Amino acid sequence: MNDIFRPLGLTLSKLRQDRILDEARQTADPVHLMRVFGIAGETAMKYIDTAHPERRSTLWR
Repeated sequence: MNDIFRPLGLTLSKLRQDRILDEARQTADPVHLMRVFGIAGETAMKYIDTAHPERRSTLWR
């Protein structure tokens, strides 16, 4: 698979990250990301925060 994507400047890791981010933009459901991609809850929330920065909760300091 790497031989197919390498000439395009892509790696399988980058392709997977892009796919997860695209799914996060569509669903905004961390449990869905965890089930589909087998990622941890913390990782899923990072993708959700990146895909939807307007929804990110910030705590007062």
